[in-house]
Parts: sequence; structure tokens; C-alpha cells
Amino acid sequence: MPIGGPSDSSPSRSRRRDAARVKAKELRVSQKKKDRRNKVFLQGGMAIAAVAIVVLVALVIVNSIKPAGPGPKNMASDGALIGEGLVTARTPALQPDANPRPSEADPTGAVANIRLYVDYLCPLCADFEDANTEQIAQWVDSGAATVEIHPIAILANKSAGTKYSLRAANASACVANYSPDDFFAFSSALFVDQPKETSPGRSNDELKNVVTDSGVSEALSSINSCIDDGTYESWVEAATDRSTAGPIPNSSIESIIGTPTILVNGKPYTGSFDDPKEFASFVQQALGETYSTSTSTPRPTPATPAP
Repeated sequence: MPIGGPSDSSPSRSRRRDAARVKAKELRVSQKKKDRRNKVFLQGGMAIAAVAIVVLVALVIVNSIKPAGPGPKNMASDGALIGEGLVTARTPALQPDANPRPSEADPTGAVANIRLYVDYLCPLCADFEDANTEQIAQWVDSGAATVEIHPIAILANKSAGTKYSLRAANASACVANYSPDDFFAFSSALFVDQPKETSPGRSNDELKNVVTDSGVSEALSSINSCIDDGTYESWVEAATDRSTAGPIPNSSIESIIGTPTILVNGKPYTGSFDDPKEFASFVQQALGETYSTSTSTPRPTPATPAP
């Protein structure tokens, strides 16, 4: 009998080694499958999360952008044209992507056409309004002039995130649409106690108070809803873009670069904003240079201050 213990190559030990190798292989295969499965789940979860983020961002963007809608009635030129008796000219609503229709000059050649591009947060606009609104109202009421007011919102980012310029211009469009003959009074009232730049400006409820305080009495419910809904904000933005990109029809300027921009018979006024006599002189000069003299219509003259 050979000296020593059992041989290492005995059948039982060999079978155990083979079984161990098979088991180890099975464990490796199982682990690889598990790793692949986890990787797929991880990648799938990341993909789902990414899609969810994209969808969320898209929803935020879609909800923050108002679809383009028609403009207000009675502002087809992007402005409200006010004539004799302080009556606002009636026009249909400007449809989305349609070009504004410039107002035509008075055919008699005796009426001054004053055009104002204003931002309701602009302090210089308030200076001009405070100094000149009385005499402009007298000229327009008597038929000596027309005034076309274009509300724009170039200072929408100057009101602590509330976009007051945009909301105020929208409010003016709401009044033009529902109670057009009150537009002049409401537009003027927005400059009384004007909010300061960088302040939040008036809230929507405060804008609605200005509507009633300025004497608007028609369609108040519709005007209030229009203000709350921001119905014409997309139109205000489009009108602002049109005015700052140009061209400005029937004028000697290419575009609006600041407010107030004041045109009289197409000529820009560059004088003092708070001197009514200087502005009246400019209106008389522009009228004399552009149109023939009419003896049947009073010529614009400075308003006499109230005692």
C-alpha cells in the first residue's frame, strides 16, 4: 500500500471543486444580470426625470406666455384718436399679426394732429401731462386739434417685477375697448400721483379704482375683468415692439427711442415738457408749416390757468 494519505485527485474532492466553480460562475452571471438590470433602471429613471423636467419647464413657459389675441377696439392705429368733443374714433379691433392702420390727417387742413407715445411709469410723461393736458383738452374739445395717445410699455422691467407699465397700458386698452369716450380722462388720471420708477406701481385693484375715480361708468364689470385677466397685454407688447422697431407712419422719425415722444403733424417736439406756452407755440408753428390757415376753426393757443 502506498505511503501517505488519500490522493488530492480523489473523485470526491474533484467533484467539490467543480461544483464550487459552477456555483461561482452562476453567482457572477447572476450579479452581472443584476448590475445590468440596475443600470437600465437607473438610466430609465434618469430619462424619466429628465422628461419630467422638460415637461415642467415647457408648462411653465406655456403658462407664462399669453397667446396672441386681438387688440382692443378703437385702437387700430395702436393708439386712441380723440377728436372734437373729446370723442374717441371708433375702429375695429386689430387682429393678431395684422399691421396697424395709421389714422388719417384731418381733410380740412386746419386741425393740428398731436400724437403722444407714453409709458404710464415715465416721469417725463407725467411732467408733460401735468403741464399740457388742460390746453390739449381745450383744443381737442373745440375741434382745433386731435390727440392720438399710444400707450406703450418700455419700462415694464422698472417696477420691482410687477410689470406696472404693461398692466397700466393694458388697463387703458380695456377702457378704450369698453368705454372709449372715457379714454382721454382715464389716460390722464393714470399720471396723477404717478408711481415712482422701481416701485411696484399700482396693483390691479388700484388701477380699477382709477377707472372709477376718473369718471368711467360704463361696462365697469367688463373693464375690471379685462384688467385682472391682462386681456390686452400681448397687444401692448406687440404695439411696443412696433413703435420701438419702427417705422413710425406719417412722421419724420424712424422709431420711438424714449417716452414721451410727441409728434405734431408728424414733426417731433423737442422743447420743454413742462412749459405749455412753448408747446402751444410749437403746435401753431407745425400747423402753419403743414396745413393752410382756416378761419373757421380756432387755432391752438395756450390755456389760461384757472384762477
